[in-house]
Amino acid sequence: MKRLPTCLLLLGLAACQRETPAPPAQQAPASAPAEQAQAAPPGPVELKDVIERDPRYIIGISYPQGMDKYPGLASELQRYAGAARDDLMQAVDGLGGEKPTAPYDLSLAFNVLAETPQVVSVSAAGSSYTGGAHGNPLVARFVWLPQRNELLQAGSLIADKDGWRAISDAVREQLHASLSQRIDADEIEPADRARMLKSGLRMIDEGSGPDAVNFGQFEPVLDAAGRITALRFVFPPYQVGPYSDGVQTAEVPASVLLPHVAEAYRGLLAAPGA
Repeated sequence: MKRLPTCLLLLGLAACQRETPAPPAQQAPASAPAEQAQAAPPGPVELKDVIERDPRYIIGISYPQGMDKYPGLASELQRYAGAARDDLMQAVDGLGGEKPTAPYDLSLAFNVLAETPQVVSVSAAGSSYTGGAHGNPLVARFVWLPQRNELLQAGSLIADKDGWRAISDAVREQLHASLSQRIDADEIEPADRARMLKSGLRMIDEGSGPDAVNFGQFEPVLDAAGRITALRFVFPPYQVGPYSDGVQTAEVPASVLLPHVAEAYRGLLAAPGA
């Protein structure tokens, strides 16, 4: 039987103890990978799973094995987890010694999506609960280039404004179509459908404008040779839709990306028709 990560088991335990208070204000997800790639630290970075229990909070963080051989990447994962833990503990300190109705909790799991000599892709997924009806989702992606010892950033990958316009157009087309399909599946009244469609389209357009900051979370889609055939852009809840829509994604093929990719990274992508 497949073993679930300890952090997810802890999250389930905490969820069972909760009552349902008023929903919280929308929050931005925990800090994303650093906007500028960090140089590898001088020594190895040891990633250890974290389990903490207290009457006021529960913390569970799990890392994939083998990431220690990429010190720069390991440092980024550790930094992201540390920022999420700091956010939770700040909320715990705000309790002033009082015990919350339901324990605050942080559940965070890192998983390897792809690992080749050229590209290592890792996802971060979880939730931070500090009161309210549900936790704040934690969603991040890390794309490490071992041969360059570099964290790949959206702002470095795409070299011009035309590129972001092309990406934005492709993403919006997919998200618009997905929104229409979800609304049509609910078989709601025409007036309600029009209202929901207008609101949803506005959120999509606001969260996927032609700016690198809107596309900071992405994962590569690789062919058998390890070349990037597309980028799957990842949007956490609230960026292009309400919490109930969950995490949304849209793939942009290499044929759209290549004309706008910075010269230093062109070799990572598969040429159209290759």
